[in-house]
Amino acid sequence: MTTAEQDQRPLFGLRPGDRAMVIAPHPDDETIGPGGTIARLAAEGVEVHVLCVTVRAAKMWGGASEPTVRYAEFDKACAALGVTRSTIAWVDETGDLDISTRQRALVDLIERHEEVSLATVRPQALLIPSSGGFHQDHQAVHRAAFAAARVQPEGLKPTPRLVLGYRGVEDRWSAENESWWVHVDTGRFWPAKEEALRAYGTQMRARGPRSVEQIHMIDAAAGSSLNFACAETFVPYRMAYGQS
Repeated sequence: MTTAEQDQRPLFGLRPGDRAMVIAPHPDDETIGPGGTIARLAAEGVEVHVLCVTVRAAKMWGGASEPTVRYAEFDKACAALGVTRSTIAWVDETGDLDISTRQRALVDLIERHEEVSLATVRPQALLIPSSGGFHQDHQAVHRAAFAAARVQPEGLKPTPRLVLGYRGVEDRWSAENESWWVHVDTGRFWPAKEEALRAYGTQMRARGPRSVEQIHMIDAAAGSSLNFACAETFVPYRMAYGQS
């Protein structure tokens, strides 16, 4: 099979009209981690729905987080990636919300949110933060998403047949060694990811792991071993293929 023929095959076996759901702890996680994959899925006709759990008012190293500004950045980034529908569930104007203490509410949010959830989207594919992230919010969202994606009897609750874990650049600071065995060629979709990254003016930095240039180098390095210009890698938590 030639490279051109391989490029025509649908990613993850998804077809136009199928649905993927992405769970992001904060605005920008959906772009930094699986942004190129989101853009590729959207270009292939897959509906991509993004549930961002929370944005808060808070001081940050090198800046500040203001919910109204970050909401606008999130909308602009999702548009650049071709996202079908996106929402931020919890807006914390005081900076006091600790989602790591709200595990039951997080599971319920992912399962039943009125705009983007397993119940409303009924996705074939689910992309979630990997378990190895050091940030307490990422850890809490991973645990909740993993619980929400558990297999249920048919007709009782939607069960995504594909569940993959993604990571951000800072998640490479991790004591956990997961198996990053799924590689997605995102070379043609780097321009869309770059546009989405640059939409996050309050979050990107001139240098270091949150710079656009370093994120590109990470994606390029991930692709180099497979002769891809860029790639994103995922942990396969579930890959189930039924009969048609």
